[in-house]
Amino acid sequence: MAFSSVLLFTHLCVVTLAYSEPSCTETPGSQFEFQQDGDYLIAGLFPVHESLGITRPVPELQDCNTEIFNKHGYHLMQAMRFALEEINSATSALLPGVKLGYEAYDICSESANILATFNIVSKQNVEHQNEQLTTETHNDPKTIAVIGPDSSTYAFTTASVMGYYLMPQISYESSNELLSNKRLYPSFFRTIPTDRYQVKAMLQLLSEFHWTWIAVLGSDEDYGIQGMQSLSELALKYGICVAYQATIPSYSEDTRAQMLQVIKGIVQTKVNVVVVFSSNRKASGFFSLVIEQNITDKVWIGSEDWSMSTLVSMLPKIKSIGSVMGISIKAAEMPGFAEFEAWSIESEDTKANEEPVCQSETFSEILACYQVCDQCRLLNSTDVPSLLEIFDIQSSFNVYTAVYAVAHALHQLLGCDSGECQKKQVHPWQLLQQIKQVNISIHDAPLYFDNNGDPPTGYDIIAWDWVGDSVSYKVIGSYSPNPERLLIKRDLINWNAKDKKTVPTSVCSAECWKGYKRVVTGAHVCCFNCEACPAGTYVDINDLFNCKPCEIHQWSLPESDACLNRTVEYLPWNDITSAVLIITSVMTLLLTVATAGLFLLNLNTPVVKSAGGKTCLLMLSSLACASCSVYGHFGVPTAVGCAFLRELFCFSFTICLSCVAVRSFQIVCIFKMSGKLPKAYEFWTKNNGPHVFILVSSAIGFFISLLRIVLDCPVPIENYSISPDKIVLECSGTQSVGSAMETGYVGLLSFLCFAFSYMGKDLPANYNEAKCVTFSLLLYLVSWLGFYTTYAVYKGKYTPAFNTVAVLASVLGILGGYFMPKCYIILLKPQLNTAAHFQNCIQMYTTKKSDH
Repeated sequence: MAFSSVLLFTHLCVVTLAYSEPSCTETPGSQFEFQQDGDYLIAGLFPVHESLGITRPVPELQDCNTEIFNKHGYHLMQAMRFALEEINSATSALLPGVKLGYEAYDICSESANILATFNIVSKQNVEHQNEQLTTETHNDPKTIAVIGPDSSTYAFTTASVMGYYLMPQISYESSNELLSNKRLYPSFFRTIPTDRYQVKAMLQLLSEFHWTWIAVLGSDEDYGIQGMQSLSELALKYGICVAYQATIPSYSEDTRAQMLQVIKGIVQTKVNVVVVFSSNRKASGFFSLVIEQNITDKVWIGSEDWSMSTLVSMLPKIKSIGSVMGISIKAAEMPGFAEFEAWSIESEDTKANEEPVCQSETFSEILACYQVCDQCRLLNSTDVPSLLEIFDIQSSFNVYTAVYAVAHALHQLLGCDSGECQKKQVHPWQLLQQIKQVNISIHDAPLYFDNNGDPPTGYDIIAWDWVGDSVSYKVIGSYSPNPERLLIKRDLINWNAKDKKTVPTSVCSAECWKGYKRVVTGAHVCCFNCEACPAGTYVDINDLFNCKPCEIHQWSLPESDACLNRTVEYLPWNDITSAVLIITSVMTLLLTVATAGLFLLNLNTPVVKSAGGKTCLLMLSSLACASCSVYGHFGVPTAVGCAFLRELFCFSFTICLSCVAVRSFQIVCIFKMSGKLPKAYEFWTKNNGPHVFILVSSAIGFFISLLRIVLDCPVPIENYSISPDKIVLECSGTQSVGSAMETGYVGLLSFLCFAFSYMGKDLPANYNEAKCVTFSLLLYLVSWLGFYTTYAVYKGKYTPAFNTVAVLASVLGILGGYFMPKCYIILLKPQLNTAAHFQNCIQMYTTKKSDH
């Protein structure tokens, strides 16, 4: 930073050497508005004049008084004077007993800005003194703060120098976001929002109206270039493409061709919205050429420096360019400011005929010659209301609040809360610390500075509103940076087009229909074709370039922009199908229990004995257990239900079939094998062959079921593969190896039952079980073949119902085919349930066999 100061001082020396003696004949009245004594001084940097922008071969300090009078800069200087008049008035309690003075500088050029900057710091004593002010120092006060400048370009220079001396500097119009860097500019503050917020406000405004294909122009100085670059860098985050960008120079014959090329670029890219980040004077030159080239029906987004400037809005035929919207400093009020300016002009007129005092012999005299304004004296106090535009008032309010920020900081530093200030030596670095803590409200406008020295204020969004050939600036919305929010009142907008209420468009490609993704066709993501998303995917509003797959619990149709939750399916207890099956299972269970009771009561009768005796009770108990297994198929599947209920059916049915098989085998042995293989039959009967077979067969079934539970235990699962729009709650392992082993083993037992029954088809009628067993096994086979066939083509809510039907059919098949004929004889044909009848049947079978 010290090196920068050296460079600036070298530049100052060159400027002074190149300076030619001025022909200055000004009066003390000419400096009246530029200086005022006080106990403490505030320096003000204002563009009372503007340079013509002529390029010179060597640095040279122009005579600002001969440049173009800038009434906007004049208003800014008057705003500082107005604030100081209020603070110094007898009615103000802000700084009682203290008078604030000022020294204003006309910075019509960069050289003038540098000269003013070094004049300010040259008066600072680098040795920090802590003693109280003496009479001598009181009569020669030093500057304690700087207000200005207006230009970001000038502010970089001033902020570098002031930062070295830690002198507070509060700018009212320098909005470049680089100035927020406290490592480079530690003493810089501002009362205008940073361009970072202005850029975000513009981007949100573009997003609000879906303008994604734009051109961005920036004036060729720090303000415009930095703003243009920042907007271009952030645009893609808002889904906006910058089709064209260029810089705008000051309009002249030398730059005409360059500016025409810029306009040609706008036309060729076919953008309908152009963002212009420019100073008002350069924007004025550019739009004069836009009007000349007959560029119409565009939407122009203006930065705060020109959006409400009459330099642009008062150009002839400016209405033809289209609609203009822009960013504007928040509207503010300064009661009494217009009257103060009128009074100031009248006071200046009374000093117009005094003798000239300006010389050119010393540095101070040279500087004094550039604190003059001939044209200020030509102003008429009656013209002040028409001279003060809205833009002037807004910027003047920023100057006004800057002065009050310094005054409030000084108030704290001098201990004025007691009602009287303690005058003492004030060093800029001391005031700097107090300014950082300022938190006040001026005319209901809050003022404080964040860690970067930026204010909390946002922006107004304005639109040019035409009534005939007269334009007004209508506030149509606002932007707040913290929290970040844009509010637009669309009904207030009157577009400068044939249809005043239809929003203009500016896109490279039309929006895709819902459910279609964008396929980029060029260098810009805003230029694309549309492609439909397949089923099971959707287009997310946050990523329009990809078809995102739905979550596993969701689904979508083709061309969807959102996924729907899948329907969760299971067989609830209150379903009508469940009710029918539950009633059927209860009746089956009751029938099984009733049959068991009947058999128990008639356990010693021939019919029960021929059916198996006590073995029948085991069979009926297993059938009762099998019928109870169906209750696990209703409701949401549970871990216990999945793990044990199917195994309960398989194991129970294994016991039942084992009993049927051993009973059929035993009858065949009695009538056909006892004579042929007497020793084998004797071994079978003496060693409880039937019971051993039942036990071993059941043990094998139990082992298979146990093995399945241990190695591949069925658990509740959500099956997503059955249907794209459904989640089926079921038990796992329906088609596993363990399930196949269980089914295979039950099938083997069924085959043995059928085989032994068929072998005894010619036995006595009372012992012939072939038809009954065949019917039972056939019903079992058909029911399970039906279930597996159905399961192969349908898996869903009613799959458990089909399983339940198969289980109940199997149980009822055994009951109906094996036990019901016996119950019929016991209950309705008791004469057939006698030992004599059975003996008669055996004799008839023996006689028949002997005849053959």
